[in-house]
Amino acid sequence: MDPVAPAAPSGGSSGSFGHLLAHGIGGQKDLPIPLELTVAGAVAALVVSFTVLAVAWRTPRYDADRTGRPAPAALRRLVASPAFFVVLRAFGMVAFAYTVMVAVLGEDTLINPFFGIFYVLLWTGFVPASLLFGPAYRAISPVRTINAGFARLTGGDSAVGVFTYPARLGMWPAAIGLYAFVWMELVYPFATELGPVRLWCAAYVAAMLLGGALFGDDFYAKADPFEVFSTLVARMSPWGERRGELVVRSPLANLDATPVVPGLVAVVAVLFGSTAFDSFKDSTRWVKFIQGDFVQDHSLAHVANNLGLLTFVLVVGGVFAAGTMLTGVGPDQPRRALPGQFAHSIVPIVIGYFVAHYLTYFLEVGENTLIQMSDPFSNGSNWFGTANWTPSFFFAYHPTALATIKVLAVVLGHVVGVVAAHDRAIHLLPRRHQLTGQLSLLVAMVAFTAGGLYLLFSA
Repeated sequence: MDPVAPAAPSGGSSGSFGHLLAHGIGGQKDLPIPLELTVAGAVAALVVSFTVLAVAWRTPRYDADRTGRPAPAALRRLVASPAFFVVLRAFGMVAFAYTVMVAVLGEDTLINPFFGIFYVLLWTGFVPASLLFGPAYRAISPVRTINAGFARLTGGDSAVGVFTYPARLGMWPAAIGLYAFVWMELVYPFATELGPVRLWCAAYVAAMLLGGALFGDDFYAKADPFEVFSTLVARMSPWGERRGELVVRSPLANLDATPVVPGLVAVVAVLFGSTAFDSFKDSTRWVKFIQGDFVQDHSLAHVANNLGLLTFVLVVGGVFAAGTMLTGVGPDQPRRALPGQFAHSIVPIVIGYFVAHYLTYFLEVGENTLIQMSDPFSNGSNWFGTANWTPSFFFAYHPTALATIKVLAVVLGHVVGVVAAHDRAIHLLPRRHQLTGQLSLLVAMVAFTAGGLYLLFSA
């Protein structure tokens, strides 16, 4: 493995530079205790958490309409000011223009910063940004800005559009868009060639501009894959909104306010399932299967990767749906609505796995991307003063620390997910099913924890 390899997507498909820099360096041997004991301890943490909640948490505690306190007055004025809005949108457009420039005029090589922008900064960078600052992608969204510009030129209203966005579509377009992204990253065999990635981005921009023109801003909130992802992650930030005012409140209260719309379960299933598959496809067993005697034809290996990704997404969605539906419900409560009601509890789990799986990838390859951005045309330029930086590989020399962070991120994500699900169950389920009705979901959480930790440390 070349420690100074260029920015790389995580995909391990043929032609991918994902193998040049692994997502995580720590493995089973770097765990402070054996993997079996680690999994057992994580499962015990979930069971103990549920037991404590069952005893001490008997009434709902999270209500976004009542919880939280107003943010400091100066911060509220800043966020509400038109100048702040313009600065954020201007930053988004400058970043968009730079990305278009390197995509169109940059060299078709792996040191083109376009790949790092697309696979690293866009995919993983908005996770910490949204956790710290709220829905970061919505704040700088270039497609929202372009659509607003077109509306102003034509005398229309970008917030409204021509038609009303169909409620039955919900977040299904975002789920499809997210699946298209992870497919490009993890499965597509030419994921590091400029032409196909550039075409993907062009199709994304075209679809977003058309959808925004037809359905207004509501389309972006539900159909833009990157905005939906960023906004879901922002549900775990301390920043919320109540009657148009910025408030500070518990991230779990923000999470409880996640809108229940069609397609929400599909979105979290794609996010969770694709991350799990990304770990699995680097495992010794899968690599031997793909490169071994059984799959000798390259096209069959491609089919196997496609089926693997789809299977992981469907299994995650199916296990979660079964875990939420195998419970007692009231006479007027449709069982099929329960997965959507509990889907918000998967968001902290997704964040935990992103931290565990992408931490070194984001820090090391992201820093290398910033270095490459100073020299967009590979001619020795230093536009931003970062060309002479040297990437830091701290976790390469501290694998045990990395392994510990991975475990803590996964376990903490699941514990927070159990808390969110417990509070929703008390609010939603009939009294006689409020505890026993959660057992099936707890079993699903245990399966996710044990399977996720095994996959993280099997690569």
